[in-house]
Amino acid sequence: MTPLAVSLGDPAGVGPEIVAKAWDARTGRALPPFFAIGDPRALAAVWAGPVVEIADPAEAADAFAAGLPVLPVRGTGEIRPGEPDLAGAQVALDSLEQAMALVLAGRAGALVTAPVSKAQLYAVGFRYPGQTEFVTDRCGLDTDETVMMLAGPGLRVVPMTTHVPLSAVPALLTSERIAASVRVTAAGLRRDFGIAAPRLVLAGLNPHAGESGAIGREEIEVMEPTIARLRSEGIDVTGPHAADTLFHPRARERYDAALCGYHDQALVPIKTLFFDDGVNITLGLPVVRTSPDHGTAFGIAGQDRAVAGAMIAAIAMAGLAAGRRAAERA
Repeated sequence: MTPLAVSLGDPAGVGPEIVAKAWDARTGRALPPFFAIGDPRALAAVWAGPVVEIADPAEAADAFAAGLPVLPVRGTGEIRPGEPDLAGAQVALDSLEQAMALVLAGRAGALVTAPVSKAQLYAVGFRYPGQTEFVTDRCGLDTDETVMMLAGPGLRVVPMTTHVPLSAVPALLTSERIAASVRVTAAGLRRDFGIAAPRLVLAGLNPHAGESGAIGREEIEVMEPTIARLRSEGIDVTGPHAADTLFHPRARERYDAALCGYHDQALVPIKTLFFDDGVNITLGLPVVRTSPDHGTAFGIAGQDRAVAGAMIAAIAMAGLAAGRRAAERA
């Protein structure tokens, strides 16, 4: 398999530490070969393990056993874990750009992105709400052609609206948006997870899924007709279901992914249940992209306290998805 590209994220955050810890865990977790892209000094600031600087991704597979392969993107500022600055943000952006270009060119098998600080990135010219939107744009797609899925060992969720005020959600949650999200999710589960017949559920927007219109009519007027149309297309999707009973263990056994109306409806259960190994995967892309489902954690950076479970899971998931796509092409 072509080695995966892992952008180190903000050099002052926990990205370098969790990528290094993932390399430490490579054998026990059977991780595919990967290489980091970023400033090697960020790794040295938090880790005493072996680093092998490479000049080309083709060198990564041979170097992987000896040390963490790093394709250098050198910054101009001093690296201080826990103290982000604009120089570090520029390195994070340059690393992300380079990693994305390598994946699109087929020189890396998949993209795994470590956490970045959007506030810092905005100050150096980044114009996207997040890395998901950046990757989508670089692939030449519109945002309605992809979805952000958060996946843990026992739950997969898709927020159909993301970083918008709660007051804006009802107007944004149109039949077209719901249908596009369901179609992309179903196709992504088949392609990247090997689920031949995905079972999907749609969470209601209102408490108790509206209680037959007593607490809101979005379920009746928008969701139910859309679900009927999708089922007529052969997609196994049910709902709208009351969100407060959708995430207990018995309920989760009945579906492969839950589509939710807004950010917190999806992210609260996944982060509560699987905070240390939740993965963000972008479905609908021509390439595989994953990320740990947490932020830069500047408050603990450089203290050897970061848990690498989500990064390890993100690398493992990217490797499996990339392997399925390679087998599909063969």
